[in-house]
Amino acid sequence: MSEAKTAGHRVAVVTAGGTHVWALVNALSDRIGPVTVILEAPESKGALLRARARRFGRIAVAGQLGTMVLTRLFRPLSSRRRQRTVEECRLRIEPAPDQRIVHVASADSPECADAIAAMGADVVLLNGCRLVSRATLARIACPVLNFHAGITPKYRGMNGGYWALATGDAENFGATVHLVDAGVDTGGIVRQVRSKPKPGDSIPSYAMTMASFSADACAEAIEAAASGRIEILKTDLPSRQWYHPTIWFYLWTGLTKRVW
Repeated sequence: MSEAKTAGHRVAVVTAGGTHVWALVNALSDRIGPVTVILEAPESKGALLRARARRFGRIAVAGQLGTMVLTRLFRPLSSRRRQRTVEECRLRIEPAPDQRIVHVASADSPECADAIAAMGADVVLLNGCRLVSRATLARIACPVLNFHAGITPKYRGMNGGYWALATGDAENFGATVHLVDAGVDTGGIVRQVRSKPKPGDSIPSYAMTMASFSADACAEAIEAAASGRIEILKTDLPSRQWYHPTIWFYLWTGLTKRVW
């Protein structure tokens, strides 16, 4: 277990929720004490897909949607893999009975920044929420960190674990805690942790696997930020932003490399 302690510092975790998020929140509470969760409302999938179509074209987005549909069809298989991870690692995937939760419409809103100010947060950790704009960041007085399920800057964006495996870079299967700036996972790296996927892992279960081995790194990064002792890690990795794989790439990689 991490030795990180926040010594009474107030910590906010901003998220859209999910079982893997609660696994990490509960593990953090064990290490650093109670945290406040600021829970945003779900983002419209339709609006997200339309925005992607304007940027990347309808064919690419249709391919990404195909992968999303396929992984949903095979959800029972990935659910069993996630449950095995939960049991093996003794994760708690529901909010604790005394968990403080503040509901907001969006992480990228004055409402969220006001909630952070109202609780007097000393540090904020983003975990699976909307991108936070420069304007919102300017309203937050304390350090803002992000838990990213991938090794940055090489695997910024979506599905970092999947892309590391799919590109033959299994040694960079891991997660990053970094400072948040106006870019997409481009902020200074505070902590990184690498591990291995579980047998039978796939896109829907990588997040739970990463939550299972990342709590210490998150606790240490939070403690460093809250106490004003952040040291940025140096890296010579190339930088690239990744997105959801298209259905044709996903099937080809799964059938030829057994990476799903």
